[in-house]
Amino acid sequence: MTSRHEDSKLGKLGTTLVGMLAAGPALAQSTADKLAGSEYPLAPIEVKGQHQDGFKTDHASSVKFTAPLVDTPKSVTVIPQALIQSSGAATLTEALRTVPGITFGAGEGGNPLGDRPFIRGYDAQGSTFVDGLRDIGATTREVFNLDRIEVVKGSDGAYGGRGGAGGSINLVSKAPHPGTSAEGSAGLGTGRYRRFTADGNWQFADHAAFRLNLMSHNNDVAGRDAVNNSRWGVAPSVSFGLGTPTRVTASYYHLKTNDLPDGGIPYFYTAGNKPSNVDTIYPAPVDRHNFYGLLDRDFRKTSSDISTLRVEHDITGDLTLRNTTRYTKSSQDYIWTQPDDSQGNVVNGKVWRRANTRASDIWSIANQTELFGEFKTGPLKHSFTTGIELSNEHGERDTYNVAAGNGASCKLGIGAASGYNCTSLWSPNPNDPWAGSVSRANNLSYARTTTKSIYGFDTIELTKRWQTNVGVRVDDYSTRFTDTRANGSKPYSRDDTLVNWQLGLVFKPAENGSVYASYATSSTPAGMLLGEGSETQSLTPGRGGVGTNADQLAPEKNKTYELGTKWNVLANRLSLTGAIFRIETTNARVTLPNNQYAMVGDKRVDGFEFGLSGQITNAWQVFGGYTYMKSELRDNGKNTADNGHLFPNTPKNSISLWSNYDVTPQFTVGGGAFYMSQVYGDTANLRAVPSYWRFDAMALYRINKKLDVQLNVQNLFNRTYFDQAYPAHYASIAPGRSAFATLTARY
Repeated sequence: MTSRHEDSKLGKLGTTLVGMLAAGPALAQSTADKLAGSEYPLAPIEVKGQHQDGFKTDHASSVKFTAPLVDTPKSVTVIPQALIQSSGAATLTEALRTVPGITFGAGEGGNPLGDRPFIRGYDAQGSTFVDGLRDIGATTREVFNLDRIEVVKGSDGAYGGRGGAGGSINLVSKAPHPGTSAEGSAGLGTGRYRRFTADGNWQFADHAAFRLNLMSHNNDVAGRDAVNNSRWGVAPSVSFGLGTPTRVTASYYHLKTNDLPDGGIPYFYTAGNKPSNVDTIYPAPVDRHNFYGLLDRDFRKTSSDISTLRVEHDITGDLTLRNTTRYTKSSQDYIWTQPDDSQGNVVNGKVWRRANTRASDIWSIANQTELFGEFKTGPLKHSFTTGIELSNEHGERDTYNVAAGNGASCKLGIGAASGYNCTSLWSPNPNDPWAGSVSRANNLSYARTTTKSIYGFDTIELTKRWQTNVGVRVDDYSTRFTDTRANGSKPYSRDDTLVNWQLGLVFKPAENGSVYASYATSSTPAGMLLGEGSETQSLTPGRGGVGTNADQLAPEKNKTYELGTKWNVLANRLSLTGAIFRIETTNARVTLPNNQYAMVGDKRVDGFEFGLSGQITNAWQVFGGYTYMKSELRDNGKNTADNGHLFPNTPKNSISLWSNYDVTPQFTVGGGAFYMSQVYGDTANLRAVPSYWRFDAMALYRINKKLDVQLNVQNLFNRTYFDQAYPAHYASIAPGRSAFATLTARY
């Protein structure tokens, strides 16, 4: 819920954004062309109606990719800015919807509401990067300062270090460029939707430029009572030496959110009271608008601050040295009502308003030095990157004391009899006059992780038709956790050496295509999320009543086998990809019958996928694909009943397709189709959310070269569906139909 003070501040920012539309002349394409091969290669400036392959990208931004994507023996999907704008995405979650094979997990403790993507069945929250450096904070990420999003699929330990079992996500920020340009947008829509953005670039010297991105956003969530989102952000950056051998860029990013969080819909049955003829428990069949939280109690506030300094020097035309230093702080503060089903109340028409709380901060400082370029050894041509990375991450976590009763409160009755801690399943009232107390617990726990890494990658051209890609990374990983005073302030620690590598062989039957086979590994050590999410490798023993030796266990090891092909067709305007893959974890942490942990579990995902991106004709753009995954818990320790079950958050089938068509040079129509088969929330395969189709639509009219208006309708047919399944208690319901129009001006 947005305060008047926040509304005033956001309104002023919105006025500022609109005012920026009066900036200078647009950057000429010829100026951008001069930067080819520099540190900040610019995508061609897209003239609306002349897309210039706006949905197709041939390279990844990271220098760890030492070959063009068509010759990279790994599945990589790049979401370009043109697609983000066309689909009307405003958050990372919305943008990632366009990539099949990615789902989102619901949480409870560390990160119940922030970004928690799953790639090929594995949690990728801790494998999210901003410009190549890890971003560990539990937050909801924006897109206003993004140039593109890169999704790497398959075990990713060589590229990113710890985690990355199913893949990783790299957010590529906008950067200053030569010339002067400005773009501003103002959007209004249903559900009190209003969004203002501005992107201005000013060249103030021969080789120096300043760029500023601003954003203000507010909306109610379609189809949900009370739930709303409010945020604002600013991202200035300045570059010196553009187009010269030595380039320096300093940037800062700030995002602040203030939302009324949504706890979704409770499951109708518990494992204990479900009828014998019910095999799968689904969310309760209630009105989709039902909100079980409390306006007078619930809130969620987050903030993210990222400061970066990057220096790059071309030693020769074929050798470059780059150093990046970053400081990050991320905060999360919430009281969030979880509609609890644990006492079996829901089937009787009652819901306990369980209060989940958190007040946490996380800081990180990292330095990365990379040397990359090309050289020859006899007849062999090498394209290589080597690097050293040092990082220190520190987190502090507290909670709130909330007088919310417990599940037995519902025995007292709904409403006033229970102090409004119990509400009706069928007709909850978020305006109930809850009068319980709230105070900070002041019972902090602490986490700290220090990582020292060295890595190297090389693409070796053996002949014109054969290439090999090798990569290795070694991480000296040290993590510490100090429990709360209530738990005796007991310390736990782990020190590990993580060695991960990859090997790929590429055959090029033609210049525009490749066939490849690859193998890659990753490691998931204890405490990799610093308590900011759902740890599969918790450092703390004894939690949940099982296990007493968690801090004595080595990292989980994951490996990916992949066979694929990539082709650039239709005069290189359209990219086609296909791959079959297997991800295995053969030492997964499980609980034994004696309640000890052991690294003996076995789980596997087999699948195949294909994708396309680019232009079919000059007027027709497409982006999307299909992913099939067969996941299996092969050995789940003492929980033998789960053996053979599917992974949570892992659909068998997912489809995503977005397409634009220029009806005339001034008028474009587009739309998206998204399908997800049933997803289980737990390893018992007891709780699930049903399969769904969702359709979006877009229409764009170009008033002139400097002004256009775009209409987006999301969830066009107002389908009621659930997009996240928690292992117990609740499932997250997706927004209903919404529509918004955006006026964009360029100068």
